[in-house]
Amino acid sequence: MAKKKYKVSVLGDGGWGTALAVVNNRHQNDVLLWSAFADYAEQIKETRENPKFLPGVKLDPGIQITSDLQEAIRFADIIALAIPTQYLRNLLYKIKEEKNYTRKIFVSLTKGIENKTTLRPSQIIHSILGNQVKIVILSGPSHAEEVARGMPTLIVAASSDKECSIRVQEAFGDTCFRVYAGNDVIGVELGAALKNVIALAAGICDGLKFGDNTKAGLLSRGLLEMTRLGIHLGANPNTFFGLSGLGDLITTCISGHGRNLRVGREIGEGKKVKEILAGMEMVAEGVETAKNAYELGQKAGISLPIISEVYRILYEGKNPRIAVEDLLGRHAHEEWKQQ
Repeated sequence: MAKKKYKVSVLGDGGWGTALAVVNNRHQNDVLLWSAFADYAEQIKETRENPKFLPGVKLDPGIQITSDLQEAIRFADIIALAIPTQYLRNLLYKIKEEKNYTRKIFVSLTKGIENKTTLRPSQIIHSILGNQVKIVILSGPSHAEEVARGMPTLIVAASSDKECSIRVQEAFGDTCFRVYAGNDVIGVELGAALKNVIALAAGICDGLKFGDNTKAGLLSRGLLEMTRLGIHLGANPNTFFGLSGLGDLITTCISGHGRNLRVGREIGEGKKVKEILAGMEMVAEGVETAKNAYELGQKAGISLPIISEVYRILYEGKNPRIAVEDLLGRHAHEEWKQQ
């Protein structure tokens, strides 16, 4: 039986968006990659490479490139949103101008929580495009550099609409990119967002020259905080022990590809946050997410010690060593106590 061929537009020419375009092209879908910048779109089209965000990966001629958003929307059956959280809302308003958007499946690759509203990506999409829009969340341990080079990767496609998650599974999955279907949208989105905050903490530990024991303890307790907040917000706790929780957390906290880990290391080495971010092309989502996760925890009255200390380091200028001392100096209680 012949494989069904899908038409996929990837909105966002960052590393992850570009890697997903490569995956879909490899899977023999018709692919269009959209860039917000016309000059850079032309550069990618001419050189068949994305030197800013995915250097060294040649893009097959079958991957179309455009800076025309309406063309990208009209082209596709499936629209993948590879947009940083804080820019997603403005893009959605532009998508809404195209009347046929309701017929598409939207796949969110966005990992974060929106400033001020503390909304997850799917909530932002629904708030702009309406509740009738079909949304799938694609997340898991998936560094773009490895995905684009065909290294085996496992990921989850979560949707409240089982048919949509299965269609995305069919459209994107191949022998190098294994896609599992799921239905816990809340848990998958929170896992994707919160692990970046723990990765900042892991990087800070690296910058302070702590060892493996420290990082293992941090990941274990960080996963507990992610789960604790997730349960309060309606997620299935089991999700945090799957690909979008534990899996993504491990990758983000140990890999040299991780932006949030790198930012944390530089903070631990004594650099200022503004200075670090000013020198980056790509977005470290964990910096904004730390503030939003802290606010969610405060509103809910939930104990999130690691997330709270990362917030204080980033936004109150707290010395990282003192933050570690304060974490270790807390009253010792039973491991699974909720507070």
